[in-house]
Amino acid sequence: MNPAKIRSWLRLYRLLVRTTIRSRMQYKFNFVVGILLAALVQISEFLMVAIVLDRFGAIRGWSVYEIGYLFAVMTLSKTIYRTFADEVHHLEKYLVGGELDQLLTRPMPVLLALMPQKFRLMPAELLQGGFILSWALGAMMRSGQIGWTAVIATLFIILTGAVILFSIGLATATLGFWTTRIVELQNITEDAARTAAQYPLTLYPKWMSSLLLFAIPVGFVNYVPSLYLLRGDMGSWVLAATSGVAVICLFASLRFWRYGITKYQSTGS
Repeated sequence: MNPAKIRSWLRLYRLLVRTTIRSRMQYKFNFVVGILLAALVQISEFLMVAIVLDRFGAIRGWSVYEIGYLFAVMTLSKTIYRTFADEVHHLEKYLVGGELDQLLTRPMPVLLALMPQKFRLMPAELLQGGFILSWALGAMMRSGQIGWTAVIATLFIILTGAVILFSIGLATATLGFWTTRIVELQNITEDAARTAAQYPLTLYPKWMSSLLLFAIPVGFVNYVPSLYLLRGDMGSWVLAATSGVAVICLFASLRFWRYGITKYQSTGS
């Protein structure tokens, strides 16, 4: 592919993102208050779990700090995915309303044109995830469970997790080229699966944990790499395997998207 054309597409992408951000910042007071309130709501979700753990201790051998780590990594990975590609999750409205036809006329790949539409800022989720992650890592470092290298490894895990979540979201959205309606399916493949994987997979029946590892691989976002990083299980090859899963998921979802878009039928509106 022509490098000059790729650079042109990326410049256009950045322009679309800046335009969306400026429109969101028109009412700064409402923006800031909304962030703080949303962050408090998000943090309270984990606090309920922390209170239960404080009362009864570890769950299946997982401490409150380890569960906090799983929760935060999943939150931050989701935040990155939904910040840069939120409209992939909302593809249904483009299919139903015929808005995808407009993107097809643009001189750039449809996916690249879709992603910056209504660019979503998620500072509340970033605050929530960052706060819980800092708290969990700090506690585990003070106890000697992990070292400073875990911080660098965690950043890598969050990025690979974002790629995996994006891939799952893109594959689910692509099914909309055949079914049109995908919200109910997204409730399973994205929302329910991600919520379940915020906690150790050992809490679930074996069939369910296998589903979250191999059918909808959200377990590779946080649970699998944490087995090595926090507990020393298996070996450092786990991090390489996690990145390999991310690459495979991304490649497969992009191929599926390119095939699916050839099946798109305009609404005619």
